[in-house]
Amino acid sequence: MSKLQQTWAAGESTLGLWLTSNSAVVAESVVDLGFDYVNIDMQHGFSDYADVVDMMRAMVPAAASTITCRVPWNEPGVIGRVLDAGAMGVIIPMVNTVEQAERAVSACRYAPAGARSFGPVRAARVNGPEYHATANERVACIPMIETVEALSNLDAILSVPGIDAVYVGPADLSLTLGLAPQGDHDDASFNAALAKVVSACNRRGIVAGIHANPQIAAKRLEQGFRMVTVTSDLQAIMAGASDALRSGRPASDTPGGESLY
Repeated sequence: MSKLQQTWAAGESTLGLWLTSNSAVVAESVVDLGFDYVNIDMQHGFSDYADVVDMMRAMVPAAASTITCRVPWNEPGVIGRVLDAGAMGVIIPMVNTVEQAERAVSACRYAPAGARSFGPVRAARVNGPEYHATANERVACIPMIETVEALSNLDAILSVPGIDAVYVGPADLSLTLGLAPQGDHDDASFNAALAKVVSACNRRGIVAGIHANPQIAAKRLEQGFRMVTVTSDLQAIMAGASDALRSGRPASDTPGGESLY
């Protein structure tokens, strides 16, 4: 198992950092800060495949965090490529049906458990000579639950063998609930949806994950989520820069008398 999976198996919660930028320097700088996972975002972030490889190279060896990647879509080719590059977990967007969940798992697993093509040109080198024999157990398959359709099919999706965790995208979930695309809401339908995910995951021994921020991360842990992204690189840079500016400039000198962030 990866470090991330070992922590989950021990019943503990995990905190993660999201890399929205495509900077290998940023990736190298944050990987040993103590986050349980560091995720490269290919879907809404700025990384293409070449960036992913460079960022992973900057983070390995001696990475304290498990390196994961959110791929652009539930497509076997790109899933296989990020795994061959060395990712030990894949977050897969918009998994709404059992068939889509099966497709996601199949792309993450070698035969006979799946249909991943063999060619771990980098993964085998950085993850050890036993990579092929252990990859099906060590690679975390993490479908995203982010629509009303996915919620209606949740129990069936979670019944698909090979799913390690699911990851809630709160903004897209909000949209399909008729709400603004936000990370949190004081709304009964939204809170019921999150509770449903946690409850269903607990029944099946699957980790419930969610995208969050520093203001709501503790709340998500209290709700039972055990994979919580607490910030992104750009969010942290903006917050830190804003705090530095506020510390160095009197409030009266700042437009509106308040922080720029």
